[in-house]
Formats: sequence, C-alpha cells, structure tokens
Amino acid sequence: MSETTESAVLTERRKNILIITINRPDKRNAVNKAVADGIGDAVELLDTDDTLTLGILTGAGGGFCAGMDLKGFASGETPWHPTRGFGGIVQQPPAKPLIAAVEGFAVAGGLEIALACDMLVAAKGAKLGVPEVKRSLVAAGGALLRLPRKLPLNVATEMALTGDPISAERGYELGLVNRLAEPGSALDAAVELAEQIARNGPLALGATKQILEARRDWTDEEFWDKQMEIAGPVFGSEDAQEGAVAFTEKREPVWKGR
Repeated sequence: MSETTESAVLTERRKNILIITINRPDKRNAVNKAVADGIGDAVELLDTDDTLTLGILTGAGGGFCAGMDLKGFASGETPWHPTRGFGGIVQQPPAKPLIAAVEGFAVAGGLEIALACDMLVAAKGAKLGVPEVKRSLVAAGGALLRLPRKLPLNVATEMALTGDPISAERGYELGLVNRLAEPGSALDAAVELAEQIARNGPLALGATKQILEARRDWTDEEFWDKQMEIAGPVFGSEDAQEGAVAFTEKREPVWKGR
C-alpha cells in the first residue's frame, strides 16, 4: 500500500493541544513528500482551528527525525512543502506555539524541524546535530539561521562545521533544550509543558509569540510602538477583561478568544 500523508503524519487532540507525530519509524522518521505535506497540513490545522491553543511535534518509535529521506529524494520526491518549505514547517512555522518532543535523535533536517518549533523538550541521551558537511552538503533547512540564535555563536559554528552532534544534556546546559526528560518520556514532559501554556489566554499567547519573533527586526526605538500595534488589541479584548475579573474573583478564567 502506498504511503499517504495521513499514515506518514498522525494527529491527536488532547483538549486544546494538537499532537503531531511523524510516523515512519522504520525509516527513522525521515522526511519525504508525505511527511512534508502531512506536517504542513497539521500546522495549517493548528493555526486555523480556534479550539486549538498550541501543538507538540514528535516522532514515532523512539526517534524524532533523521532528516531528508535520501532514497525518496533520489527517486524524485520533494520533501518541501509549497509554502512552508522543507518538512512542511521550516520556512513558515505556525503562528501558535509549538513544542518539539525529541527522543533518540534529531539530526540534519530533523534538527532543523525541531529548531522551527518554539521550545524543545528532549530525552536524556538524545543526539542533536547537523552532520550535512560530512557528506559535502549544507544544512540549508534553517539550522544556519536558528542555531546561532539559540546557542552561543562559537558552539553553533563548531556544530555546523564539524558535523558532530551534541547530547540533549549539553543542549540543556547551553539553553537549546528547555526541559530534559527520562528516555521514553519526552512526549509526556512536552505535554506537561504544553498544559501549563494552554491554561493561558490564547490571544495573549499568539501576540506574545508574534512579538518575540518580530522584535529581531526592530530597533530599540521602534520596539515600543510596534509592540503595542500587536499587544494593544489584546489589552482591549474580552479575554483581558475576563482575566482581570477571574483574578479578583479567585477563579480560573474562561477564555473566548476574543
């Protein structure tokens, strides 16, 4: 039976959290066209479904993703989504928060997909790396953009030029990994983090992520005005009023997303 986007990438809803799973464990969850399209479709669902607040991206079978499926690529398949780029995510991540839950390995394009997420939870012992130069290739799926933002430049440079991976523990020490989990528990730890985030106001989460991303292009002088262009509508929302009232009434807020 031929592979489909539905079999290559699985989705599961847990209340307002969308869990996206790359489901090619026999291929080390390598990215082919079905995976790229499946992740792209799942990210689109996350962004357009008002009942979803954030997502988790993980891999089946004890590994996150080994990067591009070279056999599929050689046969003419493209692992690029028409608008979101490699893996259906690296050039256009979702507007809503997304957590990568990494078991075993996230290497080459697999790490680049994880780097396109907002946070990274990894199991102890997991390997994180961009080994492309070892095959006379270039990590062109966003690693050279995002690694220097998330790691000290000298560490990112060493990883990119040697092709050698670092451990999840080293990534945690350097700030690349948000939380460490015991082997086999990365998804559970990611769900725990997601549940903390999911309790917050969805409008505030979306605006906060947008500001965090956009502020790289703003000068310090521009920041305040441009921030308020995004944050202002949130302050004037029904949810902001509900947050204040719920606080004074010592109860959990009921968000409406407006």
